[in-house]
Amino acid sequence: MDVKKKLEEEMVAAAKAKDKIRLSAVRMLKTALHNKEIELIRSLNESEVLQVLSSMIKQRKDSIEQFAKGGRADLVEKEEAELKILQEFMPAQMSEEDVDAAIKKAIEEAGAVSIKDMGKVMKILMPKLTGMADGKIVGEKVKTFLSK
Repeated sequence: MDVKKKLEEEMVAAAKAKDKIRLSAVRMLKTALHNKEIELIRSLNESEVLQVLSSMIKQRKDSIEQFAKGGRADLVEKEEAELKILQEFMPAQMSEEDVDAAIKKAIEEAGAVSIKDMGKVMKILMPKLTGMADGKIVGEKVKTFLSK
C-alpha cells in the first residue's frame, strides 16, 4: 500500500479516535515527506520515503537517549510513543542472516578487500537495505567483514 494513502487513512482514524499523540506523529511524518518533496521539486519514490522515515526514527531514538540522560521521563515517554507509531510505517526488518548475506554480496560486487573500500560497499548496500535494517548496525557489520 502507498505510504501517503496509508498516512491519510491513519490521520483520519486518529482524528476520529481523538488520539492526539498518534495524530501528531502522523502529521509530523506527512509534513516531513511534503517538505522533502518541495526540496526535490518532485514526488518521492518508495526508497526516498523510507529514507525520510528512517531519519525520523533515528531522530526519535537519539532524542530518547538524550532525554533519558537529562532525567526527562515525560519527554522520553512522548518520544517512545512517536517512535512506536513511526515504526508501524516501516517495512518488516531483515533477519541478521539476510543482512549478512546482503553484505557479502555487496562486498563481492564492489570487489572490496580492505576497510578502505567500506564506502564503496555501503554505497551499494544502503539503497537496498534502507528501512529494512539499521544503517548503524549494517556499517558495523561491514567494518567487521572487511577487517577479517
